[in-house]
Amino acid sequence: MKTIRHSMSLLAASAVLAGGALPALAQEKLNLTIATGHPAVFLWVKHIGETFIPTLNEELAKTGEVEVEWTEAYGGTLVKLGAEAQSMQDGLIDVGQAMGVFDPANMGILNMTYAMPFGPVDAKLVTEAAEHALMSSEGFIDQLADATGVVYIGGGIAIDGYNIATTMPLKTRADMAGVKISGAGPNLSWLDGTDAVGVQGSYVSFYNDIKTGVSDGAIGWITANAPAKLWEVAPYYNAVEFGAMYVGGLAVSQDRWESFSDATKDAFRVAADAYQEAYFAEQSARIEGATQAMLDGGGEIVEFDPAERKAWIEEMANPATAWAEAARARGEPVDDILAAYVAYLADAGFTFQRNYLED
Repeated sequence: MKTIRHSMSLLAASAVLAGGALPALAQEKLNLTIATGHPAVFLWVKHIGETFIPTLNEELAKTGEVEVEWTEAYGGTLVKLGAEAQSMQDGLIDVGQAMGVFDPANMGILNMTYAMPFGPVDAKLVTEAAEHALMSSEGFIDQLADATGVVYIGGGIAIDGYNIATTMPLKTRADMAGVKISGAGPNLSWLDGTDAVGVQGSYVSFYNDIKTGVSDGAIGWITANAPAKLWEVAPYYNAVEFGAMYVGGLAVSQDRWESFSDATKDAFRVAADAYQEAYFAEQSARIEGATQAMLDGGGEIVEFDPAERKAWIEEMANPATAWAEAARARGEPVDDILAAYVAYLADAGFTFQRNYLED
């Protein structure tokens, strides 16, 4: 549901209603706006209101230094999908999500996992590796903030394994020839070598695009397919196993961030960590239920031929090439970031079937 709502620090409000006093009165009241292009049906939005904001309010109340009055705007009611970073730059919102997949112009570096598909299916591992790669590149987070006006504060998340839902079963690349498949930005490059036709879209449009014949299916993941009931129009869930994908995390306008005290910044980071933890806990719990809901709703899991998948990986144009070139053009330390990402996964026991870094 699209909502715009206001909330105050829960602890502060409770104290006022009880007629009591806080240990220390807030020295400053902040009016902060947080907004997303996606609606709260998506876990990464749901836990902003359910986890991030309440945790932040609690952390801020411990010092009594700052009290926040929040304006929350989800589902594109204030900012359109992909415009979050620009809206922070423009001062329209103070807090939002930094997601490269929907905003490659500002946050393209966050698309590192999309540049290396057919990776791990463990979303938490993928996020740990991606954030390690970003944070271990000395000075990069500050560099990104100076370039975009947006400060990445953590709270990184990954989408559970990507697959393809379609109106017909897909078991080989030959089955994909001429099939129109919707996807968001960088994941359309994964279709190279299959003769499928990529169609730009997102979960905002997938259902209607398939229903009206704009496309025959969509690249997506089961915990998003479930609330969208995508199986009603695309009942075949083809397990091609693109892998889990890191999409980004939480961010604050640089101007606003630089006005915060160290204690307030620490509170934001603690809340971002809590948000991340809650997201992964619910994601894990939802996967089984979402899969069962699809099967109960008439959906069917189709296994993709392993030999065909291997050939697909080997023959597709390397999606890391153009992505890395664009990152280098922005002056970003992409080679160090990619090497750190791959090394972290290798230490955890995962090796890509294809060496994207050397192709």
